[in-house]
Amino acid sequence: MNTADARRILETALICATQPLQLREMRTLFNDELGPDTLKTLLVELQDEWSPRGVELVQVASGWRFQSRPAMREYLDRLHPEKPPRYTRAVLETLAIIAYRQPVTRGDMEDIRGVTINAMILKQLEDRGWIEVIGHREAPGRPALFATTRQFLDDLGLQSLDQLPMLESPAQQSELMASLAGHEDADQPSLEMPAAGAEAELPLAALDEAGAVPAPTPELQPNPAGPQAGDADGGAHAELT
Repeated sequence: MNTADARRILETALICATQPLQLREMRTLFNDELGPDTLKTLLVELQDEWSPRGVELVQVASGWRFQSRPAMREYLDRLHPEKPPRYTRAVLETLAIIAYRQPVTRGDMEDIRGVTINAMILKQLEDRGWIEVIGHREAPGRPALFATTRQFLDDLGLQSLDQLPMLESPAQQSELMASLAGHEDADQPSLEMPAAGAEAELPLAALDEAGAVPAPTPELQPNPAGPQAGDADGGAHAELT
């Protein structure tokens, strides 16, 4: 099979796929006749070929996919004017804590936020597919350990947690989670998050609320002892999460 035919087959499979494709799935297209290095070369060629278009080929935590470029979002939203799910600041703060400190227990999150975390907040994030329980801490009551998922990384358009900005304060981390949308009102902001598979933008938004989060600490960064995101052919979650 020549390179042009292989690239065309790969391009078709990626366009028609409903989920990101991993390298091992792409190899199945060619009965394992093409190795990972050859496939990666073809993927880079496809990225270059699509570079001037409104759709781009990207690698996320779960594999490779085609998605619209951020500049196209304004126009595509006109086709689907319904609003995406909106989440309160408390939900986004909790998500930020999990993303930057995982794995963490509910008690850890409450210590960081300084308030009790409603169980419905965690359920919202679990239902959205952004967090999951990956184990239990060996402590009285064996509290559940929460981490983010590959779906979380996919929805932000990231390959791994290493691509999250290293922010200095909890407030900035909350801002990052909020940056995918804006305020609904100044007193009780709720925040839009993109639908699954949509491209995400990661500029920091001004969303500071005095007293809402604890003072900055140098510790709030991905826990080096915790699980880390693997390659695109890894397990069900981002080894976090």
